[in-house]
Amino acid sequence: MVNIDKFIDELGLNEHLTLDDIPDIDLYMDQVIQLFEKKYAKTKRDPKDKILTKTMINNYAKGRLFFPIKNKKYSKEHLLLISFIYQLKGTITINDIKVVLEKLNDKVLNENFTLDDLYKAHTNLIFNQEERFKKDFKGKVKEVTEATNQLADSDSEYLKQLLLILSLSHMSTLYQRAAEKLIDEFQQEEEEN
Repeated sequence: MVNIDKFIDELGLNEHLTLDDIPDIDLYMDQVIQLFEKKYAKTKRDPKDKILTKTMINNYAKGRLFFPIKNKKYSKEHLLLISFIYQLKGTITINDIKVVLEKLNDKVLNENFTLDDLYKAHTNLIFNQEERFKKDFKGKVKEVTEATNQLADSDSEYLKQLLLILSLSHMSTLYQRAAEKLIDEFQQEEEEN
């Protein structure tokens, strides 16, 4: 990894669906897919990958991850919920996502809760987290470089990348475990009520 800033830039960290990206009209499924594909294109690992498909959306609907659509059209609230699902599905199971979003769906349907403020708060948090990630990542690279320099091996670039991958994967696992524990507490609270 020669240029850390270039590497971080290529991750597409700044690619997010914002409230401004969402039109004020309801969209058909193909339009929803097109919106997500366009917005998250830079985040694909492989250009052939799909961000969102009809099958995914239908599975989310069947799994009741979001409230039912009307007249085959998706409202702004649906798009925001699908965005949450898209972000969560990389780390937690579909069943866990259902647990996390069940109460939110209920609030939208039965309490006329608007997702705009929650979504703004979420996007503000992720922008801050991305800045923190950039600093943390550079720190990890430095740590790994120092650890690799202590190894007596001629293939230190490979070992450096291996240690970095192991370290990042471990951090990801720690955050995933924390999220799963919060979900378990969510379920426990719901069962007690």
